[in-house]
Amino acid sequence: MKQVWITKTGAPETLQLREAPDPEPGRGEIRVRVHASGVNFADIMARMGLYPDAPRLPAVVGYEACGVVDRTGPNASNFREGDRVVALCRFGGYSDTVVVNERQAYAIPDTMSFSQGAAIPVNYLTAYQMLVAMGRARPGDRVLIHSAAGGVGLAAIDLCHLVGAEPIGVAGAAKHALLRERGVKLLVDSRAPAFDDAVLSLTQGKGVTLALDPAGGDSWRRSLRCLEPTGLLVVFGFSAATSGRLPKWLSGLRSLAAVPWMKMSPLGLMSANKGVLGVNLGHLWSHAAQVRTWGEQILDWAGEGKIHPRVDREFPLADAASAHRYIEERRNVGKVVLVSP
Repeated sequence: MKQVWITKTGAPETLQLREAPDPEPGRGEIRVRVHASGVNFADIMARMGLYPDAPRLPAVVGYEACGVVDRTGPNASNFREGDRVVALCRFGGYSDTVVVNERQAYAIPDTMSFSQGAAIPVNYLTAYQMLVAMGRARPGDRVLIHSAAGGVGLAAIDLCHLVGAEPIGVAGAAKHALLRERGVKLLVDSRAPAFDDAVLSLTQGKGVTLALDPAGGDSWRRSLRCLEPTGLLVVFGFSAATSGRLPKWLSGLRSLAAVPWMKMSPLGLMSANKGVLGVNLGHLWSHAAQVRTWGEQILDWAGEGKIHPRVDREFPLADAASAHRYIEERRNVGKVVLVSP
C-alpha cells in the first residue's frame, strides 16, 4: 500500500509518499481500498507541530477514508467485500488502504461519489455535534459561522437549513457569491477589521444565538460580544496559531495571550449570561455508539438529498503537499480530498 507520511515538522514539503505491506484485518475489522481521503486543518497543524493530539512524528495522519471493502476479519459481519463505505480513522487516513473496526465504517449511498463520502465524517459530525447535539439549535436561531466557506462551515450551513436556523457567514468577499448560492443571506467579510460590529449591525444589535468559532485568540472575544443574552460560543479549533508571518510558536503564544480568559471564566460567563462549549470530535473515540448515531442520521439525510457535501478540489495522494498548501492559503471553498487510482 501507499501512504503519505509527515516526516518531520515543517513546510508541506515534509510530506513524503512511502510504500508498506498491505495490512490485514483482525477480529471485527474490515480492510478498505481507499479512493478518497479527507484533508482537515488538524492535519496541517500536526505537520506544523501545533496539534497536541497528533501521533509522534514521523506518522501518517488523516481522520477519514472512503472506498470499497476488499477483506473482512473474523467476526466482522456488518459489511461484505465490494461494499462502498466511508470510515473514521484514528489517523492513518492518508493511505490507499486502511483497516478499521467495522463500527467506525458507514455505508454510503450509491449516488454519492467517493470524494463526497470523504467530505462527510469530520465536517458533518463536527457540525452536528456543535449545532444539534450540544448547541440545540432551533427554528429562528441566528448562527454565526466562521470560515463559512470551509468544509465544516458549509456543513453547518446545511444543518442550519435543516433545523430552521438562520446562518450568518464569515468568509472572504470572493467566496460570498457561492455562500449566497448555498442560501446564506447575511454575510460578513472575514478581512473586515471588526466582524463583531458588522454582525451586530446585521442583527440590529440583537446578536446571535450561537457562534461557531475555530480561530481562537481575539476572535473568541469578538464572537462573545456577538452573542445575545443566553447565547453560546462554540469553540472547535485554534487556527489563529498558524496565521501571520511570525514563527509558528510565536504566533501561537500571541494568539493564546489574546484569548479573553476572564470573559470566558465561570464568573465572567455568569455575569454576562452567556456560555462556552468546547468541541473536539477526536476525543470521542470512547463514545463510538453515540457518534455512530449521529453519523447514521447524517448519511440518512445525504441519501434523502437534504445535505450537500461540496468537494472543492481533488489532489493525487502523491501530491498531498499541494493540498496542504491550498488549504493553508485559505483558497478552498468546501472539502479538499486526496484521491488514489
